[in-house]
Amino acid sequence: MPSPTTALKEWDTQAQALSLGQTALLIRKGGIMETHDGFEVEHRSFLLYPTFLHQNPAELRPEFAPLLRDDPQPGAILLPALAEVVGVWKVEQEAQARALADLQALTADAISRRFAYRGRPWVHALLLRVRPLSAPLVLPETPQMLGCVSWVPLGEIVVDAGRPVLDVAKLESIRNEIEARLAETPPL
Repeated sequence: MPSPTTALKEWDTQAQALSLGQTALLIRKGGIMETHDGFEVEHRSFLLYPTFLHQNPAELRPEFAPLLRDDPQPGAILLPALAEVVGVWKVEQEAQARALADLQALTADAISRRFAYRGRPWVHALLLRVRPLSAPLVLPETPQMLGCVSWVPLGEIVVDAGRPVLDVAKLESIRNEIEARLAETPPL
Protein backbone atom coordinates (compact mmCIF):
# COMPACT_ATOMS: atom_id res chain seq x y z
CA MET A 1 0.00 0.00 0.00
CA PRO A 2 1.40 3.44 -0.89
CA SER A 3 2.13 5.82 1.95
CA PRO A 4 -0.52 8.51 2.47
CA THR A 5 0.42 12.13 1.88
CA THR A 6 -2.20 13.53 4.26
CA ALA A 7 -2.95 13.40 7.98
CA LEU A 8 -6.24 13.89 9.82
CA LYS A 9 -6.09 16.01 12.98
CA GLU A 10 -7.91 14.43 15.89
CA TRP A 11 -7.69 14.90 19.64
CA ASP A 12 -4.72 12.99 21.02
CA THR A 13 -6.90 10.87 23.29
CA GLN A 14 -9.03 9.72 20.37
CA ALA A 15 -5.95 9.04 18.22
CA GLN A 16 -4.57 6.88 21.04
CA ALA A 17 -7.89 5.04 21.49
CA LEU A 18 -7.98 4.28 17.76
CA SER A 19 -4.33 3.19 17.70
CA LEU A 20 -4.91 0.85 20.66
CA GLY A 21 -8.08 -0.68 19.17
CA GLN A 22 -10.27 0.72 21.96
CA THR A 23 -12.44 2.40 19.32
CA ALA A 24 -12.77 2.32 15.55
CA LEU A 25 -15.34 5.08 15.10
CA LEU A 26 -14.86 8.84 14.86
CA ILE A 27 -17.64 11.42 14.93
CA ARG A 28 -16.42 14.40 12.89
CA LYS A 29 -17.69 17.90 12.21
CA GLY A 30 -14.61 19.88 11.21
CA GLY A 31 -12.66 22.88 12.40
CA ILE A 32 -13.40 26.58 12.26
CA MET A 33 -11.16 26.98 9.22
CA GLU A 34 -12.96 24.33 7.14
CA THR A 35 -14.51 25.23 3.81
CA HIS A 36 -18.01 26.68 3.58
CA ASP A 37 -19.55 23.19 3.47
CA GLY A 38 -17.57 21.98 6.50
CA PHE A 39 -15.73 18.69 6.94
CA GLU A 40 -15.72 16.21 4.07
CA VAL A 41 -14.11 12.79 3.85
CA GLU A 42 -11.53 13.88 1.28
CA HIS A 43 -9.13 10.97 1.82
CA ARG A 44 -9.72 7.26 2.32
CA SER A 45 -6.25 6.59 3.71
CA PHE A 46 -4.37 8.95 6.01
CA LEU A 47 -2.15 9.18 9.05
CA LEU A 48 -3.58 10.11 12.43
CA TYR A 49 -2.33 13.52 13.60
CA PRO A 50 -2.82 13.73 17.38
CA THR A 51 -3.60 17.26 18.48
CA PHE A 52 -3.81 18.73 21.93
CA LEU A 53 -5.42 21.97 20.78
CA HIS A 54 -9.00 22.26 22.09
CA GLN A 55 -8.90 18.73 23.56
CA ASN A 56 -11.52 18.89 26.28
CA PRO A 57 -11.48 16.19 28.98
CA ALA A 58 -15.11 17.01 29.86
CA GLU A 59 -16.16 15.94 26.35
CA LEU A 60 -14.55 12.51 26.61
CA ARG A 61 -16.28 9.50 28.09
CA PRO A 62 -14.79 8.64 31.53
CA GLU A 63 -13.23 5.37 30.40
CA PHE A 64 -10.93 7.33 28.08
CA ALA A 65 -9.62 9.65 30.83
CA PRO A 66 -6.55 7.43 31.47
CA LEU A 67 -5.37 8.27 27.94
CA LEU A 68 -5.24 12.02 28.63
CA ARG A 69 -1.70 13.37 28.65
CA ASP A 70 0.32 16.47 28.02
CA ASP A 71 1.97 16.93 24.63
CA PRO A 72 4.97 14.55 24.82
CA GLN A 73 7.03 16.54 22.32
CA PRO A 74 5.90 20.17 21.81
CA GLY A 75 6.89 21.54 18.42
CA ALA A 76 6.81 18.10 16.81
CA ILE A 77 4.04 15.81 15.64
CA LEU A 78 4.19 12.13 16.52
CA LEU A 79 2.03 10.38 13.92
CA PRO A 80 1.20 6.98 15.47
CA ALA A 81 -0.87 5.11 12.90
CA LEU A 82 -2.28 4.74 9.42
CA ALA A 83 -6.08 4.83 9.15
CA GLU A 84 -8.24 3.60 6.30
CA VAL A 85 -11.90 4.52 5.98
CA VAL A 86 -14.00 1.37 5.75
CA GLY A 87 -17.36 3.07 6.30
CA VAL A 88 -18.71 6.60 6.32
CA TRP A 89 -22.16 7.92 7.17
CA LYS A 90 -23.42 11.50 7.07
CA VAL A 91 -25.73 11.57 10.08
CA GLU A 92 -28.39 14.26 9.83
CA GLN A 93 -30.52 13.44 12.89
CA GLU A 94 -29.14 14.32 16.32
CA ALA A 95 -30.79 11.31 17.97
CA GLN A 96 -29.01 9.03 15.52
CA ALA A 97 -25.66 10.71 16.20
CA ARG A 98 -26.17 10.37 19.97
CA ALA A 99 -27.08 6.68 19.52
CA LEU A 100 -23.45 6.10 18.46
CA ALA A 101 -21.95 7.59 21.63
CA ASP A 102 -20.84 4.37 23.30
CA LEU A 103 -19.07 3.19 20.12
CA GLN A 104 -16.46 5.97 20.28
CA ALA A 105 -14.72 8.30 22.76
CA LEU A 106 -16.91 11.43 22.89
CA THR A 107 -19.76 11.95 25.34
CA ALA A 108 -23.28 12.15 23.93
CA ASP A 109 -23.39 15.85 24.87
CA ALA A 110 -20.14 16.48 22.97
CA ILE A 111 -21.67 14.78 19.94
CA SER A 112 -24.71 17.06 20.24
CA ARG A 113 -22.48 20.15 20.36
CA ARG A 114 -20.62 19.01 17.27
CA PHE A 115 -23.88 18.16 15.57
CA ALA A 116 -25.23 21.69 16.06
CA TYR A 117 -21.90 23.49 15.44
CA ARG A 118 -22.23 26.49 13.14
CA GLY A 119 -25.94 25.88 12.61
CA ARG A 120 -25.25 22.96 10.27
CA PRO A 121 -27.15 19.98 11.70
CA TRP A 122 -25.07 16.93 10.80
CA VAL A 123 -21.89 15.00 11.58
CA HIS A 124 -19.91 12.35 9.79
CA ALA A 125 -19.37 8.95 11.39
CA LEU A 126 -16.18 7.31 10.13
CA LEU A 127 -15.40 3.64 10.71
CA LEU A 128 -11.64 3.20 10.51
CA ARG A 129 -9.23 0.30 10.07
CA VAL A 130 -6.19 1.45 12.04
CA ARG A 131 -2.69 0.08 11.63
CA PRO A 132 -0.04 1.38 14.06
CA LEU A 133 3.24 2.41 12.52
CA SER A 134 6.25 0.27 13.40
CA ALA A 135 7.67 3.47 14.91
CA PRO A 136 5.80 6.78 15.20
CA LEU A 137 6.65 9.17 12.40
CA VAL A 138 8.03 12.33 13.99
CA LEU A 139 7.79 15.54 11.97
CA PRO A 140 8.51 19.11 12.97
CA GLU A 141 5.27 21.05 13.35
CA THR A 142 5.35 23.79 10.74
CA PRO A 143 3.18 26.93 10.54
CA GLN A 144 1.29 25.32 7.63
CA MET A 145 0.15 22.51 9.96
CA LEU A 146 -1.32 24.82 12.59
CA GLY A 147 -4.89 26.02 12.84
CA CYS A 148 -8.30 24.46 13.15
CA VAL A 149 -8.33 22.34 10.03
CA SER A 150 -8.96 18.63 9.68
CA TRP A 151 -6.67 17.66 6.81
CA VAL A 152 -2.94 18.41 6.82
CA PRO A 153 -0.83 17.75 3.71
CA LEU A 154 2.42 16.00 4.58
CA GLY A 155 4.13 15.71 1.22
CA GLU A 156 6.00 12.58 0.23
CA ILE A 157 6.67 10.34 3.22
CA VAL A 158 7.31 6.65 3.71
CA VAL A 159 5.75 4.73 6.59
CA ASP A 160 5.76 1.12 7.70
CA ALA A 161 2.37 0.15 9.13
CA GLY A 162 1.77 -3.06 11.02
CA ARG A 163 -1.30 -5.26 11.26
CA PRO A 164 -4.72 -3.71 11.92
CA VAL A 165 -5.55 -3.39 15.62
CA LEU A 166 -9.02 -4.85 14.96
CA ASP A 167 -9.64 -7.81 12.66
CA VAL A 168 -12.08 -7.84 9.75
CA ALA A 169 -14.77 -9.66 11.74
CA LYS A 170 -14.68 -7.09 14.57
CA LEU A 171 -14.86 -4.16 12.13
CA GLU A 172 -17.78 -5.81 10.34
CA SER A 173 -19.53 -6.29 13.69
CA ILE A 174 -19.07 -2.59 14.48
CA ARG A 175 -20.33 -1.63 11.01
CA ASN A 176 -23.44 -3.76 11.52
CA GLU A 177 -24.03 -2.16 14.94
CA ILE A 178 -23.68 1.37 13.50
CA GLU A 179 -26.08 0.61 10.67
CA ALA A 180 -28.60 -1.00 13.03
CA ARG A 181 -28.55 1.98 15.39
CA LEU A 182 -28.89 4.48 12.55
CA ALA A 183 -31.81 2.50 11.12
CA GLU A 184 -33.72 2.05 14.37
CA THR A 185 -33.20 5.45 16.04
CA PRO A 186 -36.29 7.58 15.36
CA PRO A 187 -35.66 11.23 14.51
CA LEU A 188 -36.60 13.76 17.17
